[in-house]
Amino acid sequence: MRQALETEQKALEINLDDSLYGTLAEIGAGQEVARYFFKVGAAAGTIAKTMSAYDKVVSDDIYGVEPSGRYVCESRLYKMLDHEWELMDKRLRSLRPDTNFFVFADTVATLNYQRTIKGDGWLGIRFQLKPGGLPNDLVLHVKLLDNDTQLQQQAVGILGVNLVYACFRYHDDPETLLISLIDGLHGRVAIDMVRLTGADFEHLDNRLLSLWLVKHGLTEVAMFGPDKQNVHASEFLYKKHLLVVRASFRPPTNLEVDMIKKGFDQFRQEPEVDVVKTFVLSEITLGNLTADGALDEKDFLDRTELLCALGQTVIVSSCEEYQQLIAYLADYKFQNLGIVLRAHRLLEFLSEKYYANMDGSLLAAFGEVFSRKVRVYVYPSHQEGSEELMVAENLPVPEGFKFLYRHLLGNRQIVDIQNFNLDVMHIFASDVLAAIRQGDTGWEPETPKKVADLVKEKFLFGYPCEKVEFEY
Repeated sequence: MRQALETEQKALEINLDDSLYGTLAEIGAGQEVARYFFKVGAAAGTIAKTMSAYDKVVSDDIYGVEPSGRYVCESRLYKMLDHEWELMDKRLRSLRPDTNFFVFADTVATLNYQRTIKGDGWLGIRFQLKPGGLPNDLVLHVKLLDNDTQLQQQAVGILGVNLVYACFRYHDDPETLLISLIDGLHGRVAIDMVRLTGADFEHLDNRLLSLWLVKHGLTEVAMFGPDKQNVHASEFLYKKHLLVVRASFRPPTNLEVDMIKKGFDQFRQEPEVDVVKTFVLSEITLGNLTADGALDEKDFLDRTELLCALGQTVIVSSCEEYQQLIAYLADYKFQNLGIVLRAHRLLEFLSEKYYANMDGSLLAAFGEVFSRKVRVYVYPSHQEGSEELMVAENLPVPEGFKFLYRHLLGNRQIVDIQNFNLDVMHIFASDVLAAIRQGDTGWEPETPKKVADLVKEKFLFGYPCEKVEFEY
């Protein structure tokens, strides 16, 4: 079992390692990371340079102007890493041919006096694992959860030391590397994006980093794009109109694809929605991933391989309660949020809420979900034991909830998806999955051609590598 060291122990161990030498560049929260390395002693053997550039004019002169005008952003962090790495390499490589160089950088906004900024930041390190070798990058986004500026500054310092230490001590075990980032910080930070790239990590699928962040409770939400690279909401969802489609996608069938397409088409036609600023997200929850027992990473990668191939941006979350996801996305000031659900899933959600809040808190419980900017789009399901389709209008909600439910329908906070494809209503992903695993034929037309081709090409979801027929 890994022994979690104190922050000072980690800093001293790095300082005493003659093979490491680097720069620390920090903007926003003070030189909190550098302070740890200096105060434990022996820093001269590790630190080539520390610097801060608080004035925006000075910062722009060193690292270049940000077109967005934002300084706490991913692009700023990469400019810092690029600039400081180039200087390190140019000035010191010939003098230190046997040294592994690193550059740590952060750009952070801590809780301000007016408390209009909650506190967050981008931290990163560019580092070598072999002298003269190609460098690697680890970049992350952190939310600072302490309700005090000095405590947030301290948290940045601890996280920075953890980051440097992890890259040189746990690089051969990326999951442990990730977990170690919050040593001494449990409950004080949320890390909701990590990207680890470089020559030494070509084997690493970064989608697993998103999964591990959620699995180990470092965040409730992580996401990655169609290119399978991890992304952060602040970089592309700020003030957008968002549609989230939650399903198992095991595998994505023609029914799920119709859910996404018809839901998104209807969402974009709402008068309050700016078509140019719309974005659709496909969500898989941790609860869904563990519904059959232990978390299966191969199963997760198979699902997301197909979603990415279909051009989807994927959310993996621990938000079994919808209000958790809504609260997370609200930090990025979405303009409108649509949630696409199958009718039977909506019925389960409403019934659970109703029976859990019969003590008088019913309005408050539903108010957390059905706000002015949130609308649920209902995709039909077959009623159990019947050929009749269950939709929002005929949903058999509990008797005591019917008045409130009619109010939600009347206010269009719950709406039926129109123009759905009746021809896909018979498709059940579980049946398709069973057919794939058994090597049966006939399931292919129930999935998009791209999905069927990839399942067979990459042997996803246990698709048999080959069928062997024996002759006796």
